[in-house]
Amino acid sequence: MGFLMNCPECDAELEIPEDVISGEIISCPDCGMDYEVHIKENGELELKPAEIEGEDWGE
Repeated sequence: MGFLMNCPECDAELEIPEDVISGEIISCPDCGMDYEVHIKENGELELKPAEIEGEDWGE
């Protein structure tokens, strides 16, 4: 079992896997928001909105 955190957007419960790595993207099953997991030096997990870059299609 991993860690349980609440979605910053909708407060739904998110299950974060035990083997999560910093920079991994986690999606909320309720609202669909994507979050990037950051692991602080003290081991604490932090969720930041994921910055998803769109395709530029060669422009």
